[in-house]
Amino acid sequence: MLDRRLLHHFDWEILLLVFALGGIGLASVYSAVTADPPPAPFRGLFAKQILWFGLGMLVMTAAVVFPYRHLDRLAYPLYLGCLFLLAAVILYGKFAGGSRRWLVLGPLHLQPSELFKVAVVIVLARYYSRLPVGQPLCFRDLVRPVLLTAIPCALIAVQPDLGTACLIGLVAATLTLFAGVAWRTLLAGAALLAALLPLGWSLLKEYQKQRILTFLNPDQDPLGAGYHIIQSKIAIGSGLLTGKGYLQGTQNALSFLPEEHTDFIFSVLAEEWGALGSLAVLGLFLLLVLWGGSVAYRSRDPFGVFLAVGLTALIAWQVVINVGMTMGLLPVVGVPLPLVSYGGSSTVAVAICLGLLFNVSMRRVHYE
Repeated sequence: MLDRRLLHHFDWEILLLVFALGGIGLASVYSAVTADPPPAPFRGLFAKQILWFGLGMLVMTAAVVFPYRHLDRLAYPLYLGCLFLLAAVILYGKFAGGSRRWLVLGPLHLQPSELFKVAVVIVLARYYSRLPVGQPLCFRDLVRPVLLTAIPCALIAVQPDLGTACLIGLVAATLTLFAGVAWRTLLAGAALLAALLPLGWSLLKEYQKQRILTFLNPDQDPLGAGYHIIQSKIAIGSGLLTGKGYLQGTQNALSFLPEEHTDFIFSVLAEEWGALGSLAVLGLFLLLVLWGGSVAYRSRDPFGVFLAVGLTALIAWQVVINVGMTMGLLPVVGVPLPLVSYGGSSTVAVAICLGLLFNVSMRRVHYE
């Protein structure tokens, strides 16, 4: 049980914000799946998302109650456990939609890559929090974090799930820059990455290359590879200032939007609620990210600081990538919008992030 003094420091206003985003997500998923053929929404995806959101809130509560400082000791066991799950996906995972990303555990379909996003943040927070304060990182300091990031990214990219692999890389880069990198090391690393770009391009699958080329010029194949982006931009633009109204989106109703309940949920929302509704939702996410930054700023121990920065970056980058790809500003890489997109594993992973952020915030004052 939690100490009453800890509950005094709980951020109740942010909990209301989380429920607001969750409610917006459930309403958007309901709207998205009403355009689908039977089964009816309440018996299908919408009902499942209600269950997943409920489970996510339970997991978030558990993450709040568990003293986060114990994660410092458990970081590597958690990392290795998630690594085992990723390897199991490659060997025994369910193949669907051209990729092998899920482990079937009875009635549950678990996507280990979603959990690994959190595991990478925890293990990197442990590593960086133990380095000397104020000393810029050199190449020697970066060997271990690069390996800790590259191994799961490679396993996830093989599934293939390029979006999640890139997301983990961005979060790791954010934590590394926050830790402080020597300018020479930073410039040398950037030059090395630039030199490896041709190799990275050659390793991409053909459809992944096509997504990048389509991002650069979606009109080159408007009925093929560019169709998704074009339809998404039409949906967002047709919402104008105030939107067409809830359940009144024509792009969604006529099934022009692809993956409308997952990757392109923001397009559904923007068509129905317009620019004002979209900005309101983005404003809620901005408040959530700013709160995460304040949690890191107020934390009194290095591990808590890095943990809060990494978890906040994980949420923020998902929002940026999802909204960016629906607007044609980024390639379509299949990253869900936190708390809004349909998805069990992603909902639980975000709930863990939020629970740990509440945890760090609540325990910023030492009572031990």
